[in-house]
Amino acid sequence: MGLYEDIVAGKEKLSLVGLGYVGMPIAVAFSKKIKVVGFDLNAKKIELYKNGIDPTNEVGNDTIKNCAVEFTADETKLKEAKFHIVAVPTPVNPDHTPDLSPVEGASEILGRNLTKGSVVVFESTVYPGVTEDICVPILERESGLKCGVDFKIGYSPERINPGDKVHRLETITKIVSGMDEETLETVANVYSLVVEAGVYRAESIKVAEAAKVIENSQRDINIAFMNELSIIFNKMGIDTQSVLKAAGTKWNFLKFYPGLVGGHCIGVDPYYLTYKAEQLGYHSQIILSGRRINDDMGKYVAESLVKNLIKAEVPVQGARVAILGFTFKENCPDTRNTKIIDIYNELGEYGITPIVVDPAADADEAKRLYGITFQTMADVKDMDAVIIAVSHTQFMSLDKEAISKFYKKENAKRVLIDIKGILDRKEFGTDDYSYWRL
Repeated sequence: MGLYEDIVAGKEKLSLVGLGYVGMPIAVAFSKKIKVVGFDLNAKKIELYKNGIDPTNEVGNDTIKNCAVEFTADETKLKEAKFHIVAVPTPVNPDHTPDLSPVEGASEILGRNLTKGSVVVFESTVYPGVTEDICVPILERESGLKCGVDFKIGYSPERINPGDKVHRLETITKIVSGMDEETLETVANVYSLVVEAGVYRAESIKVAEAAKVIENSQRDINIAFMNELSIIFNKMGIDTQSVLKAAGTKWNFLKFYPGLVGGHCIGVDPYYLTYKAEQLGYHSQIILSGRRINDDMGKYVAESLVKNLIKAEVPVQGARVAILGFTFKENCPDTRNTKIIDIYNELGEYGITPIVVDPAADADEAKRLYGITFQTMADVKDMDAVIIAVSHTQFMSLDKEAISKFYKKENAKRVLIDIKGILDRKEFGTDDYSYWRL
């Protein structure tokens, strides 16, 4: 019997290395079919999972409580598995160069506990070549085993969209790859256990790595174009969303919208591709131009708020401003790599210290990463300006009456910044409001 057959028969286990927003849902999905060891260095997180608590909100407490994953922070438990999936983040450094330390660290841990006959599949987003040129040597060094002889490798890029309850692991076509045909078939068969949408067999590991890194680069460039249009149309006094709505009536118009580009994928992946390109002597023009536009949008929003305060004859320094929403996307507790912090910091340059409200966010994480303590909705009163930054469900129900209560009564104009455009522009286009959106 092969490895796949042994896994299905319960003779061998599958392990997940990294139990975050991507790894944990994968572990839970596989545990419905086969034996799964879920490993993470964060012992506190592991205890939450063991107690049936899902801090990511990706699958929910009930699912965590009832799943069969063997959650552990003990790396030696990895020795019990023969099929390993590595799903750790791949961030960038402050200078936008790839930070491969998480995937290198995971490779070291796995290497120390790797046994003969294993298959290791990396899911972390990387530039082409990382799996074979960086991860494999670490696995070999730590295990004393030889790749291609004692163990095999593959790559299957993650496509889970945090906070998205529609596009899940099961419903998204899964790209798979392997170092040889036998490994490719094993990887494809294992993922087919949980991926209802089917698998796509890439020609090579490098092809699979490249496919992943361009998916988000493409989205980043399209959003950058929308952001540039927003800047231009705002100067013209034209509402960008109205323009996009009109243009969207054409069958082949791509429906992207302006906005802040944060998170761990769209705002990060392009830098992995351009980094590798520069190593090969090519300096990206389109990709990095899009990145510059998107990286500057937080500053642009803050400057627009200040301009609207001035127009409303409200003193800028010391102005009372509330930011509603701090996560990098709606209905997701994750605050890592949020671009809302850029707005917060830029307003600080003008002598404004905003209060931040986000009932959906991980408050401990925000305090640890940014030093920000969240306030409650009850604290949003006597404001000079309000920024609706994230379209959380909790904010979507706000109407004009509720929003009006946030402001100082003596101000002739209420400055309202609606980044996501969730409000009816016509309703707030009145003399007592200074309404602005991307």
